[in-house]
Amino acid sequence: MTRATLLGSARPLAEAYDLALVDLDGVAYRGHDPIDHAATGLAEARARGMRLVFVTNNASREPSSVSDQLTELDIPATPQDVMTAAQAAAIVLRERLDEGAKVMVVGGAGLRTAVREAGLVVCDSADDAPDAVVQGFAPELGWKDLAEAAYAVGNGAWYVASNLDLSLPTARGYAPGNGSLVGAVVNATGVRPDSAGKPSPRMYEIAVARSGALAPLVVGDRLDTDLAGARAGQIPGLHVLTGVSTARDDVLAAPGMRPDFIAEDLRGLLAAHPAPARAEGDWWVCEGAAARVVGGALELDERAGSTLDLVRSACAAAWDAVDAGHELDPTTVPEFAIGSH
Repeated sequence: MTRATLLGSARPLAEAYDLALVDLDGVAYRGHDPIDHAATGLAEARARGMRLVFVTNNASREPSSVSDQLTELDIPATPQDVMTAAQAAAIVLRERLDEGAKVMVVGGAGLRTAVREAGLVVCDSADDAPDAVVQGFAPELGWKDLAEAAYAVGNGAWYVASNLDLSLPTARGYAPGNGSLVGAVVNATGVRPDSAGKPSPRMYEIAVARSGALAPLVVGDRLDTDLAGARAGQIPGLHVLTGVSTARDDVLAAPGMRPDFIAEDLRGLLAAHPAPARAEGDWWVCEGAAARVVGGALELDERAGSTLDLVRSACAAAWDAVDAGHELDPTTVPEFAIGSH
């Protein structure tokens, strides 16, 4: 059952959880640019005993390329610290296909390597009669690639996508993601792919099993992928407000996408997180900030407490009202002045 309020932690999250499953784009970096406080936040989390695995829906790059970029941004990492959607997709493929099966790869070098390392044969044309088509994002993909995928899928090949993210954060803004490119093949064939990436919890489960962690924590910027995957895998999730989803999105989140903790950025790993509590008059209070829903309208009392505490209170009030079957007018939920938006 979905919790109707946020979790609380009297201890910093880096001390309460032994593994952070950290998203990359929008969390550790944005395109090729660093995100403020990411390197220092993660370094201090490690110093407090928290292990890090970087879990990304980006299937275009090799794990070594990802770890090199992280290291260049003062976040030391090795390829073993990275779990990509390409690796997860290859595992999904091997669950059904025998070694040596032919797989048409529509994507970048990272996906091709992962498929080969899984003991499958990479091919590039529908004329090769592939057993499966696996599609992941790569900036060089074009119409011919998508058309070839459509021909193979239309001929009966099993269709697998590394992930279904509609957008991709870059230094210049948000660009079409793999889900948008997959949509072209879906529109042409009517076939919807199985997906290995978030919001499926599969990557999280693989990373946790490999690390032997007992108390993992998902850290992400997108409610529809990172936090939905955390919910699906029953792993607590921290939403950092440095990427796609906003604090307002938290308040309006559907039950399956709600975070357990909210922070402005990765410094949230180093802090305790107060839990909202119900008070008189249907108010929900967090460190002096308060919110309630009356007649479908969200009311806020921000005379005390931080903006982040106000967001926490608003989430608790909104979720409690919606879960009880009451209406919430989204026009009464403001854009909170917090995060990178």
